[in-house]
Amino acid sequence: MFSEIISGAMISGSLIIAIGAQNLFVLKQGLLKNHIFFVSAICFVCDFILMTIGVLGIGSFISSNPLITSILAILGALFLIWYGFCAFRSALQGTSSMQVASEDSQNNDLIKVVLSTLAVTLLNPHVYLDTVVIVGGIAGTLTNEQKLSFLIGAVCVSFIWFFGIGYGARLLTPLFKQKRMWIILDGLVGLVMFYIAYRLVLYVII
Repeated sequence: MFSEIISGAMISGSLIIAIGAQNLFVLKQGLLKNHIFFVSAICFVCDFILMTIGVLGIGSFISSNPLITSILAILGALFLIWYGFCAFRSALQGTSSMQVASEDSQNNDLIKVVLSTLAVTLLNPHVYLDTVVIVGGIAGTLTNEQKLSFLIGAVCVSFIWFFGIGYGARLLTPLFKQKRMWIILDGLVGLVMFYIAYRLVLYVII
């Protein structure tokens, strides 16, 4: 049982901790102090639901269907290219630094923040590849009792990670009072998104 919990935690951690659209979005909202509890909670709940769906057996079905995984990969690449383009545009225009300098940055509309979090989480097919296909596919080799332990380990890491980077981001706030740091962050987001999109395209081709 304990070994399955550790295994689930390690698999989940290796996928979640890798820099991606969702993580950078949470980090950015943490820096801007935009309803970070709701942002972190939504990311965790979505992970919990998707991982549970994958571990219960759908992940194995999808991973065994090349057509479905290819469609998810292509949609994911398109989403990440668009997200990367927006990040580069933000870096060139310096819009993020203007947001953090605004006195109203902490009072952004909650509904807008919630919808943005849901969009960056659920409209990104790459999230489904990680949570449903990969986590679910690996869990498909376990017994029902082992699957539960595996799932516990996976979701615990998700909880710790999203709330950790959400609330931990404020420690970096003094650093990000400089406009150039926001430009660097947005530029990094763009590069990471394009790189992940490139890997997804390779996944389909190869």
